[in-house]
Amino acid sequence: MNPHHSILTPEAHRDLRVRIDRDVALGDGVMTSVVMPAEFRDAQQHYPILFRLNAERDDFTAHAIFGFETGENLFLKGARWDADYVPLALDVQPFLIGGPDASGARQVHIDLGSPRIAGEEGVRVFEPEGTPTPFLEAIADRLGALHAGFEESAAFFAALRRHDLLEPLTLEVTLNDGSTHRLVGFHVIDEGRLRALDGAALGELHGEGHLMPIFMALASLGNLRALVARKNKRDGHG
Repeated sequence: MNPHHSILTPEAHRDLRVRIDRDVALGDGVMTSVVMPAEFRDAQQHYPILFRLNAERDDFTAHAIFGFETGENLFLKGARWDADYVPLALDVQPFLIGGPDASGARQVHIDLGSPRIAGEEGVRVFEPEGTPTPFLEAIADRLGALHAGFEESAAFFAALRRHDLLEPLTLEVTLNDGSTHRLVGFHVIDEGRLRALDGAALGELHGEGHLMPIFMALASLGNLRALVARKNKRDGHG
């Protein structure tokens, strides 16, 4: 276990405050964030959704893309995130969901090494009497949604592999200043294979709840053009 991770309790963390503004220094300077299939409908309004294979574990994860270079987040504008949806895996930081306690309930953990751990400028996690603040209650709801999404994602990726619906993507983007950036190591939904599926296969995907996130991931690819426009504008060539 990470030595900075601790079970969140009112006894140990009564006066803890967390910063909720946005900044590179607070951990928001990232090019991607893991996103769950249950989030695709919200995420696809703003971000391209691409898939990445972990060769060591031989499994896929989905990622919302924020930029073209390591550490680049084109949605950060000062202390503001320029979109009305932030993927749960990023939005819940510095909180994490831990293993079940003796009663089987999942525990909330906190990363005390996070730059979001704050002084007086942060938001309280517990009320002075030790009860959770509305902020912490909202975080607990998001952690629950994130955990449920993670549990459900295994079946989604199994279905994509069963129907061979993922294909490698290598995308080369040329900016207005003539420079090029390449997105490598990602996969996308193979639209041709999806179109070729018969009614039984499509019915199976729909019945299992996988067809909607597949369509949302495909729709999200239209955001690549908008991401290029953000890059050009950020670099002063838009």
